Amino acid sequence: MVDGAAPEVDVRFFSWRTALRERYDVLHVHWPELLIRDSRRPYLRVVRRRLLDVLLLRLRLQRIPLVWTAHNVHPHEAGTAAEQRSLRRFTRAIDLVVRLNPASPVTAGRDDVTIPHGHYRQRFSRYPLPDAEPGRVLYFGIIRPYKGIDTLIDAFAEVPGEDLRLRVVGKPHEGQAEMVEAGTARDPRVSSLLRYVDDDVLVEEIRRAQLVVLPYRGVMHNSGSLLAALSLDRPVLVPASPTNEALAEEVGPGWVLQYRGELTAEVLRDAIDRTTDLPAGGPRLDDRDWDEVGRRHAEAYRRARALRGHR
Repeated sequence: MVDGAAPEVDVRFFSWRTALRERYDVLHVHWPELLIRDSRRPYLRVVRRRLLDVLLLRLRLQRIPLVWTAHNVHPHEAGTAAEQRSLRRFTRAIDLVVRLNPASPVTAGRDDVTIPHGHYRQRFSRYPLPDAEPGRVLYFGIIRPYKGIDTLIDAFAEVPGEDLRLRVVGKPHEGQAEMVEAGTARDPRVSSLLRYVDDDVLVEEIRRAQLVVLPYRGVMHNSGSLLAALSLDRPVLVPASPTNEALAEEVGPGWVLQYRGELTAEVLRDAIDRTTDLPAGGPRLDDRDWDEVGRRHAEAYRRARALRGHR
């Protein structure tokens, strides 16, 4: 977002001081729940909710447009009733919704625009790109209950083959490390790296994989991990959803493999077999160049200001 911003866009990172006291033309929020959550200090959640109320009042009085990028239809982890009330007030204040794909059902706000998530090819190109290791399956990303890692480990355990390997890479939420470690103890073919990793390690892990699996529970809406894998020319197995179907059509056959229902050993085995030979040319990601994404965001900001009566 910063490196690809259009020349006329001056990006400032969010802080409550900046949001409440400094001058700016547009407020652009990606995950509003993160503005008001604080798991370590519960009393701060109350303070942040009140700060959000003051911020929304400032936006209304000073006609500063609020733009929201709809990464998810709903937060992955349900918050308290008080948090949900605050988020409903936030939603009512939205002027423009940025959808990441045309299949997104998001309709909140007065208007919306579709701007696809940018790829990571340039960001990753500075690192060595090893070849895929046959039979190596990878999950990467933050490990949360809704990500379905337990389902992946259980399905992999039922796939025969001493030549197969499952690698789990990412920082676990509470209780998830123990689940992954139990899986590695049961099956010597499973290994893990349970921490946040820098880009060089991430690129190596993705490129060494024959197949990336993201077995998210529920309806999968948008995934930066999915785009990271495609940016490194690695096929991905994901649950079927309208957004994943749209992406599969965009990038070309053989790169986004979908399954319905639970992830099973049969589904996993079939995906491994189908990715033995990668499609030629890599996935098509031309419309996701960050310069183009930045240009379209600049247009969206001008549109949001027009909705607030600015010229």
